[in-house]
Amino acid sequence: MYFGVDYHPEHWVHPYAGTAEEPESRWVRDAELMAAANINVVRMGEFCWGLYEREEGQFEMSWMQRAMDVMQRHNIKVVLATPTAAPPVWLSRKHPEILPLNAAGLRLHEGTRHAYCMNNNVYWEYAQKIVSEVARTLGGHPQLIAWQIDNGIGGHETEFSFNEEARRDWHAWLRAKYESIDDLNRYLGLRFWGQVVSRFEDVPMPMNAPTVHNPALVLDWMRFASDTCVAFVKMQADTLRRLTPDIPVTTNLRALTRHYDHFDMAEVLDFASLDSFATLNHRPSENAVEHDIMRSLKKRDIRTPGGDEGFWVIEEKAGHVNWLDVNSLLRPGVVRLFTYQLLSRGATGVLYFFWRSPRIGSEKFYGGVLTHDGRGDNRVYREICQIGEEMKLLAPVLKGTKVVAETCILYSHANAWKLRQPQQHTRHFDLRDHLMLYYNALHDRNLPVDFSRPPRTDEDSEELQKYKIVIAPSLHLLAGGEADRLKLYVHNGGTLVSSFNTGLVDEHDVAPENGFPHDLTDLFGLEVLEFDPIPPEEENNLVFKAAFPVTHLHSGRVWCDIIEPKECEVVATFSKDFYAGRPAVTMNQFGLGRAIYIGTMCHQSFYYDLVTWLRQLSGLFPLLKVPDTVEVSMRQREDTRIFILLNHQHTPARITFYKPMHDYLTANTFTGNYDLPPHGVLVLDEKVTKP
Repeated sequence: MYFGVDYHPEHWVHPYAGTAEEPESRWVRDAELMAAANINVVRMGEFCWGLYEREEGQFEMSWMQRAMDVMQRHNIKVVLATPTAAPPVWLSRKHPEILPLNAAGLRLHEGTRHAYCMNNNVYWEYAQKIVSEVARTLGGHPQLIAWQIDNGIGGHETEFSFNEEARRDWHAWLRAKYESIDDLNRYLGLRFWGQVVSRFEDVPMPMNAPTVHNPALVLDWMRFASDTCVAFVKMQADTLRRLTPDIPVTTNLRALTRHYDHFDMAEVLDFASLDSFATLNHRPSENAVEHDIMRSLKKRDIRTPGGDEGFWVIEEKAGHVNWLDVNSLLRPGVVRLFTYQLLSRGATGVLYFFWRSPRIGSEKFYGGVLTHDGRGDNRVYREICQIGEEMKLLAPVLKGTKVVAETCILYSHANAWKLRQPQQHTRHFDLRDHLMLYYNALHDRNLPVDFSRPPRTDEDSEELQKYKIVIAPSLHLLAGGEADRLKLYVHNGGTLVSSFNTGLVDEHDVAPENGFPHDLTDLFGLEVLEFDPIPPEEENNLVFKAAFPVTHLHSGRVWCDIIEPKECEVVATFSKDFYAGRPAVTMNQFGLGRAIYIGTMCHQSFYYDLVTWLRQLSGLFPLLKVPDTVEVSMRQREDTRIFILLNHQHTPARITFYKPMHDYLTANTFTGNYDLPPHGVLVLDEKVTKP
């Protein structure tokens, strides 16, 4: 188990710390305070290019070597970042062509991070050079356990640039995909508005224009930009693996944000890492969903520094931020609570950002483990010390454990990009909000969830088959091959739950001529004839006809599909408008499994009832019987189950233990009633009896 901080030794030299005689002396005191808190790893170096190479070709990294030496003397390992996120000013001055152009054709200027175009050959060459130099100079240090590539790839909308180099790569990408200009015109549907081209070089980039670009072209541009981000990271990963083959590589990702395909990105990494904003959110499920997605990005060929499965959290906020409207303090116990939430969902490394609030720069009032004074007697440091003691205790307990889920939610980045384009059916539909209705219900009923993209390969299909339930909310864009593999999943005995706004276009953004949802009408035993997006103030009550457990009056909102049932069973109908009596929820037996279709969007209470129904249909059971306000997760290995219980409330939660349960944190054994304190945590074990 790795427990650490993000450390910036370059911030803590004279005149900001240390003395004129010993400008780096503060590093020793920092390492002492880290060791006292049981911190065993630091991440360093993500913005140091301009310090490593103040002038072109003049490399000076001995100071970082000394910082790593200090860590070595205190038994603290190092994750070293490549510094390409912040090119030095001299490079931008010498080669202004590396700076990105935005969609208006305006150049974004130097003097900050992410001031680069990832398609620029000059920048690639300089980036590869500095990465190689860092690897040769520092890659052999005994404390180094992992590389972080760049920092926040795609931040500040730098996934896209509209430079001439980007245009060149865009045309090459299109040529490789379509091969012939006739196929490009056909698949992109460029005859609409007469925008056909005769040469690949004539295909525009989707820059600012009088009105919208062809949506299929914009979708391909998003794919191209994503591939560019992945290629830039892969270039660095290949360089590092060539020079330091035993050191795993990662980069810091942000779930459900940034405009590149995180599944593709994970394929070029050895393990996934998260920038967590857990402490900024209020609903526990909003934090948990990011952890579950991160754990799901890489399910095979994982190589972490500790050899475990799972993911790292390379930046967990230790304090308040500096960019909200109101940057409130984190309340006592919140950092500890969310640290355990990360662990409970499979994290095997957690590092806090910052180690100490910097005295300089744009983040000087960003909360850290230490405050500006650096004394180490502040509230947050004491809380981290408590967590560090507990991590030392729990490390051998959690070693070799992992999270196992029986439910999976499908998420496609291409689908998300498509649904962010203008001219949607309604501005009041948001894919993430819709997905969260399903996820909230599963999370709040303590049912573990994995994520996956729609299956593309035989290996993907085999992976999907292990889940009892697969939920596919609003896969508006769905490839024919993906549809076929979903049918295979259901035919082999799985339960698929899908919804409105599914299968409206294929992977080329072409609407089908054989009915909605395309290639899935036989799976669901129905056809969607029309769809009626309705204003946010309107709702359409549902009438249930089958053994669906109804605890509230449920109504459809935002969107109502007008469904023609074929072979399916009608579970619920709409109650008003010209489609009163038509199906709203259906279920169809298909092969050995069942396919459920939900033709509207409801309030959260419906999805709680849906999960109860799905549990009955599929034999799913919650991890433990606890109050709804207590979050339960489980990590397991062959002979042991570790339950982590979290009380996110400001009041105690009463738990009834029906059999003795041992708590690792207190060494107590609980039976009967126990009041879990506000923001309280329990780590319980259960031995598995082998048959």
